[in-house]
Amino acid sequence: MDTRIEGILRYHERTKHHQTRYAPGPAGLDWPNQPDPFRVYEGAPRHEWRLGAGALGTAYADLKRPGSVPPRPLTGDNLGILFEMSLGLSAWKSVGAVSWALRCNPSSGNLHPTEGYLVCPSVPGLDRGVYHYLPREHAIERRAQPGERWDEAFSPGGVIVGLSSIPWREAWKYGERAYRYCQHDAGHALASLRYAAAALGWEASLLEAWADADVASLLGLDQDGPAAEEREVPELLIRVGPEPGSPEPARLLEALRDTPWAGRSNRLSARPVHWLAIDEAERAIRKPRTRLRPEDPIPPLPPLVGPVPGPLAADLFRERRSAVAYDGTTAMPAAAFFSILDALLPRPRVPPFDALPWPPRLHVLAFVHRVEGLAAGLYLLARTAEGEDVLREAVGPGWEWASLPGCPSHLRIWRLLAEDVTRVARLISCHQDIAADSCFSLAMLAEFEAAFVEGPWAYRTLFWEAGAMGQSLYLEAEAWGFRGTGIGCYFDEEVHRLLGLRGDVLQDLYHFTVGGPLEDDRLTTLPPYGHLQR
Repeated sequence: MDTRIEGILRYHERTKHHQTRYAPGPAGLDWPNQPDPFRVYEGAPRHEWRLGAGALGTAYADLKRPGSVPPRPLTGDNLGILFEMSLGLSAWKSVGAVSWALRCNPSSGNLHPTEGYLVCPSVPGLDRGVYHYLPREHAIERRAQPGERWDEAFSPGGVIVGLSSIPWREAWKYGERAYRYCQHDAGHALASLRYAAAALGWEASLLEAWADADVASLLGLDQDGPAAEEREVPELLIRVGPEPGSPEPARLLEALRDTPWAGRSNRLSARPVHWLAIDEAERAIRKPRTRLRPEDPIPPLPPLVGPVPGPLAADLFRERRSAVAYDGTTAMPAAAFFSILDALLPRPRVPPFDALPWPPRLHVLAFVHRVEGLAAGLYLLARTAEGEDVLREAVGPGWEWASLPGCPSHLRIWRLLAEDVTRVARLISCHQDIAADSCFSLAMLAEFEAAFVEGPWAYRTLFWEAGAMGQSLYLEAEAWGFRGTGIGCYFDEEVHRLLGLRGDVLQDLYHFTVGGPLEDDRLTTLPPYGHLQR
């Protein structure tokens, strides 16, 4: 086995939570040393964006109907709307004298390790350049401005959005397991960008062939910058625009060569802590340039359905919240349950999974508590026909595998067990009530072992897919009048033992839960950009 694959497998095993011990982490929270959630490149020239998402009339339901949203022109103002709906602030929360920002892209613990960048040619209202996004100000700061050859290197009608991670922001609270959460958050941000692009009538796709070193060079992450403990690491690039395209790394990097970089990054905390296990994991999965993956046709499926009338897309993106508690009584109609799961299946030109160039590799183990017409119990959803074969081979004997009355025929979902599973759902999600008081909770099971045929970097892409699934669950839950929340703390091996899984064929990578939320009346909610108006 590749030594780098062995290294990332060691990291994965080391960072599993167990009932008898948790993954290595800080002994307590050093509140005065909490990292600043906003990175700024001091001295870089800024471009202020206007807030325009509120005027966007695209219905969320239109995103599920390919071709129903006319593409907006590629302009600076519309790029501002793209970032506002995907990586911008969605609200401020406050209690007493303490306040904190929420964002359209969710994050483990609201710590936000993900940084966003815009790489673009000259477009109306915006000069060519490499820009860093400032979500607090809804502005961009130009770090580099290449010459005219830069515009020629872009494929027509598109820009690139880059994402990076600052692991220290997550490790401050979560220790070694934080690198997993950085990848979840990158997947959430990727899906947020794909949804926002669709609301503008634009295409978006992951540029998977680029090397991590290329991404770092393009975004300026390999320049002199923060100390090792606060460094940014490259994650991914997404090509966005009214037309599809795939720019060549060599041409863009050559056009950027010898361009001076502006700005110096701010310090995030006084005493950052170095987690060697995260460094080792990051080194183990660094990706070289690879060939473009051959297109894999997506099987035709019936159109997605949703609640009628549905919300506007921009409203839904900005009003999405993570539930902190559930009422334990709200029941969900079976139609909503099936629709929320159906949205996890890929469809051509339907966000967010059309942005991922690989077939689905994660499947769903659902703990159903309160869904009308369905018995409480354990359910299993395969997102592909091949995945069904993997699940049936890997899951231990003795389960029902019963089909569901009223379930759409294209959904590969079975009931494994009909009984109250609230206790086990709570236990395996680190004894958290949110996994049991909801309508349903779920675990995402990855085809883990098979993914590494591509290389050790597949570890990240599995978590990106999990994050994209989480973003779909968030938005679908909100559209149906419920609320979701991601769960990063769970006992990995307890899920595997529950299903009788052996080895690394399937691994549990993320949990999620959906239900009727309890609101905390002690908190005050303020508009996302009221501070700018003041």
